[in-house]
Amino acid sequence: MQSKNGSQVTEIFLLGFQNVRRFSVLIFLLLLLTFCVTVCGNLLIILVVFYSRSLHSPMYFFLTQLSLLDILLTTTIVPNMLHIVLYEGHSMHFIGCVVQFYLFIATEGLECLLLTVMSYDRYQAICNPLHYTTVIDIRFCLKTISLIWLIICSIILMLSISMGQYQYCGRNSIDHFFCDLDPILEHSCSDTYLVKMESMVLVMPLALFPLAVIIVSYAYIIFTILKIPSVTGTQKTFSTCSSHLAVVCIYYGTIISMYLFPNTEDVKKILSLLYTVVTPILNPIIYSLSNRDIKQAFRKLMGKVSSVLQTHRLKDRLSLFVTSK
Repeated sequence: MQSKNGSQVTEIFLLGFQNVRRFSVLIFLLLLLTFCVTVCGNLLIILVVFYSRSLHSPMYFFLTQLSLLDILLTTTIVPNMLHIVLYEGHSMHFIGCVVQFYLFIATEGLECLLLTVMSYDRYQAICNPLHYTTVIDIRFCLKTISLIWLIICSIILMLSISMGQYQYCGRNSIDHFFCDLDPILEHSCSDTYLVKMESMVLVMPLALFPLAVIIVSYAYIIFTILKIPSVTGTQKTFSTCSSHLAVVCIYYGTIISMYLFPNTEDVKKILSLLYTVVTPILNPIIYSLSNRDIKQAFRKLMGKVSSVLQTHRLKDRLSLFVTSK
């Protein structure tokens, strides 16, 4: 639509997956199913934790925050992706493209910091169990979540100010299924050195430092678990953090492969698909299948729901019987 002549880009066309047009309907149905399962699964975890008093603890509070971020991430990316797959591309306003990028980077940054806090919570629970309740309490949880959101909002503001000073022109197509930083900056007619340096600097507090904290925390956790003389005790203790460790490995594994190693455009799309679509659906599956407390709380919640439904049905039958009399 535009050429490199200084005219502003006002619309972005996302090309999506150009090599799978034959399977577009199948991919659309698969993505739609994944989207529904992701949203419903994460909502179910939030509801189970909210209604079960036995799960009112810091670990499950942070788990609900993780589920909330997964819902935000998948609703930011997948609806547009469904349109791209079904209609072989999607046109959106440039401002909308930038907003999608901000929401995406915000959820990614929040998840990095949240996974770090969750690893610290497991460290305190396993390595310092006697002081756990005094260190990790509801005040700590609320202050930590508030601080995480404040950090991310400040970073987004910095990026907004930097990117808002640039002019954008040139071709209006992006060979991707969502608006990432590099494809957006490719449309800039200005020198983008400053914002690229800012993004590199922000990788330290948002990704590398949290990853270092997670590695150190689990090093202490593993060392503590190995000192437990009972095999049963070792397995029980490790089961409390195995779900979180699995999520961390999947999440950071795909991000590191995406941004630290050279890849082709098709490989980048596949890796982006893993941490924007696959990871949000894996989180509730991993936590629900490997966590006995959540499974027990889910059964109790389903039992309450079924008893309420049976009570309503009985009342309806009695009311119909009385009316017929």
